[in-house]
Amino acid sequence: MSGSADTLARLPVTSLSGVGPALAEKLAKLGIRTVQQLLFHLPSRYLDRTRVQPIGALQPGISAVIEAEVRAADVVYGRRRSLVCRVQDNTGTLTLRFFHFTGAQKQRLTRGARLRCFAEARRGASGLEMVHPEYELLADGDNKPLAQSLTPHYPTTDGLTQPRLRSLTQQALAMLERYQLEELLPERVRKTLDQIPLAEALCLLHTPPKGVDLQQLAEGIHPFQQRLAFEELLAHQLSMLQFRQGIRSQKALPLHPAPELQQEFLTQLPFNLTGAQARVSTDIQNDLARAEPMLRLVQGDVGSGKTVVAALAALTAVAANKQAAIMAPTEILAEQHRVNFSAWLAPLGIHVGWLSGKLGQKARREQVADIASGRAQVVVGTHALFQEEVAFADLALAIIDEQHRFGVHQRLALGEKGARGECTPHQLIMTATPIPRTLAMSAYADLDCSVIDELPPGRTPVTTAVISDQRREQIIERVRAACGEGRQAYWVCTLIEESESLEAQAAEATADNLKEQLRELRIGLVHGRLKAAEKEAVMSAFKAGELDLLVATTVIEVGVDVPNASLMIIENPERLGLSQLHQLRGRVGRGREASHCVLLYGTPLSRNSKARLKVMRESSDGFYIAEQDLELRGPGEVLGTRQTGQMEFRVADLQRDGHLLDAVREAGELIINRDPARASAIVERWLGGRERYLGA
Repeated sequence: MSGSADTLARLPVTSLSGVGPALAEKLAKLGIRTVQQLLFHLPSRYLDRTRVQPIGALQPGISAVIEAEVRAADVVYGRRRSLVCRVQDNTGTLTLRFFHFTGAQKQRLTRGARLRCFAEARRGASGLEMVHPEYELLADGDNKPLAQSLTPHYPTTDGLTQPRLRSLTQQALAMLERYQLEELLPERVRKTLDQIPLAEALCLLHTPPKGVDLQQLAEGIHPFQQRLAFEELLAHQLSMLQFRQGIRSQKALPLHPAPELQQEFLTQLPFNLTGAQARVSTDIQNDLARAEPMLRLVQGDVGSGKTVVAALAALTAVAANKQAAIMAPTEILAEQHRVNFSAWLAPLGIHVGWLSGKLGQKARREQVADIASGRAQVVVGTHALFQEEVAFADLALAIIDEQHRFGVHQRLALGEKGARGECTPHQLIMTATPIPRTLAMSAYADLDCSVIDELPPGRTPVTTAVISDQRREQIIERVRAACGEGRQAYWVCTLIEESESLEAQAAEATADNLKEQLRELRIGLVHGRLKAAEKEAVMSAFKAGELDLLVATTVIEVGVDVPNASLMIIENPERLGLSQLHQLRGRVGRGREASHCVLLYGTPLSRNSKARLKVMRESSDGFYIAEQDLELRGPGEVLGTRQTGQMEFRVADLQRDGHLLDAVREAGELIINRDPARASAIVERWLGGRERYLGA
């Protein structure tokens, strides 16, 4: 890798003319400390000053250059004093409005003066207007040249103007003649993809010639943008492959299959494994038998039986006299796992430990002691598992459920609990939120993936109806009829506010209202503000059939399994994402009765909400729903807190650029295996110090 190129990456911005300590500090706020970083600070949009637009063709919200004659200029006293100037060309008239102006300025803008103006056209009280346009006076017969390229508009910070950023960027571009910008993509990759040289792409994107396709630039699909998007996606991919290599370079204790113990476990189950469960279990057993840590993601739609697969993995650790930990994001899901694991493993003589944030001090001390001594062979819990005072005797397997709910550092912290001596725990990550292929290929590139793509026999498809809340009374009657026939129902309340207390109040009010209208039914209430013991008591009563109707907030989204519940009402479903709605709907259809889900929406519905509810009505395929969710909400919201900072792309867009990912993955494998130094340089160029947060 050439020294001159290296210099450009290390050349501080203070080497540019006019950049002193104060300006350097402002640039640093944008992550710009070197000349190369300035070149990679790309425009967010472009302004077209290459042609004069007739006033009659102006569109609101679009910036344009106009040339016109002043017809009148007056100071107007409204809520704020302003100078209002009416200008006209041969296609129409326009208002120019200045809130800050001088007497000299007013004198220059006299009737008959010719102006060239540039600004965004907006709707005003008397037609279109431009507020504080950039303008210059034109003398008679004056034909000043227009810009020859589009004008870039950059993301900026306080005290850093667009003209200053443009001027500095032009200086940096001029340096490309002296300092060659390093091509980090191997020639083989560039040739395969027929790629444009990097310097050429940057020059065009900072100063696009006037003939360039503005629509392509606006949509991010111009070939030169795609050239950079490819390299940025590759940087993210490489950062996760590096993370994976780091984990894989550590040693793990090989855990060999325990066929007798597993057979004893399977014999006591009231069902047989599906083909998909058996296949995924084999993947996991093969990983566990290696002397390097397993990093496997198991995706399975709602009700596909991931927990049984996790239990089989835990048995492999127990058979080797080691510990397994199962971490879940909510008290309810953790509690469900505790109940299942205890019921399955206690008959085999295996002690299941339990740790949650809501345990009393005495019970907590006992559990922490059991974990430290190794008496607790399988430990189930919430994020309380990775608190400082929790020490495992010999943790060999960490199972993380609904992984996308946890932050990066939480998953790493649980892994570190088992990093005794030279060995690192195996990691099994599970999610019931199917991950669209584009996200799986990018955000989860550090993990091997298995999919449980088969539901156990006897599960009935759930019929979904989308009904306005104006028909609420009919729905209440439907609940009365279903419960009258011996079945059970859920009524789920949702709130926009992220406040547990407000959500609890809404659920309480709904429960009171339903108790008033359905006096013959036994109605329970569950929300996030209840103590763990109270929640557990209500859920146990519902599961035992002692309650007919359970009013709940979205805390029941995952982990609740009541086969007799065959009707679910979700109020204001338009407030939730598709994946969350799919999770909630998965609480019914777990028995042999025909099951129904009613999405009781509030009016009026936005176009986006209508689209989401239509998807729910038409499909029960979790992967299709996840793809639609990604399209409607974007990767940041779909992934939740999984990757701190990871999805902040500068050029790339996972939805738009998904077609690049196969080539990105191939290039990533080639570079990481053959040229680790090049991989590090690509990651450094695009991610700087952020790569340490990725891939976990």
